Amino acid sequence: MATRRKQPSRTIVLDRSLEALPIFRLSDSAEETVITWSPPSGGRWRVLPAPGERLPGTFDQDVYVELMRRYHEAGAPADGTVTFTLHAFLRAMGRRVDGRTYEQLRSALTRLERTLLESTDCYREGSAGPLFSGQMAVLALVQIDRRRMTDRDQLGLFPLLTSNEPGDARVTIAAPLRANIAAGWSITLLSSQYWSLNSPVARRLYRLLAVARAEGHTTWRVGLEQLAEQLPLVQRFPSHLQRVLQPAHEMLVTSGAAREAVIEQDGKHWVVSYRLGQKAT
Repeated sequence: MATRRKQPSRTIVLDRSLEALPIFRLSDSAEETVITWSPPSGGRWRVLPAPGERLPGTFDQDVYVELMRRYHEAGAPADGTVTFTLHAFLRAMGRRVDGRTYEQLRSALTRLERTLLESTDCYREGSAGPLFSGQMAVLALVQIDRRRMTDRDQLGLFPLLTSNEPGDARVTIAAPLRANIAAGWSITLLSSQYWSLNSPVARRLYRLLAVARAEGHTTWRVGLEQLAEQLPLVQRFPSHLQRVLQPAHEMLVTSGAAREAVIEQDGKHWVVSYRLGQKAT
């Protein structure tokens, strides 16, 4: 009898505290060396790349989301470790599989381990937990086995290496993220909805809207300048921000992640109003 193939998880569960904070660069500007944000509630958040490396970017954002989907699909293992082949991971992301994308994925995983996230009374540890001050990372450990082409014929001798794909990864999600998810301080996305959004800005907005929904909102009204910093976007003029956000808003409404997204002027200030879509289940 043929074995039924396990269906990939439809849901992605993410740390609610982390999702409210900017991590990933959403533009190709080389000028950004550090991401800094001060939430309206106070405190300071910084994203510090490792020496000689750049900030996490749009590809890294997708790698992070796919990692968290696999962590949820694996039943949130207690040690936080997920294993996969680089080939299968790229295919799940809808990416071309070749030498260039293999190297992109290796670099992204290493960057998620080495980039420091610095919180000064910003990152909350659970619903009733304290505001954390210190440094953390998205990943606690990354191990990648680079296979040589000449080794592939020998794979049958090693039962732990079950495929002939050029690379196996063993990745450990950082403890603070796992603790918040285990405590239910989380948000939930639909995998299909996330990947249907063809804009990195729309994908980031989708995660922010899920935070607003988790906070009990059916609508979310936020200053345009604050939103730009929270995403983050490098553009600062309202007209430039509107040009970046408008296509992302259209994607969110088409996908059902938002019912409506409106940018309007309120006196001297610009604000963005969202009517939220249905909760991911």
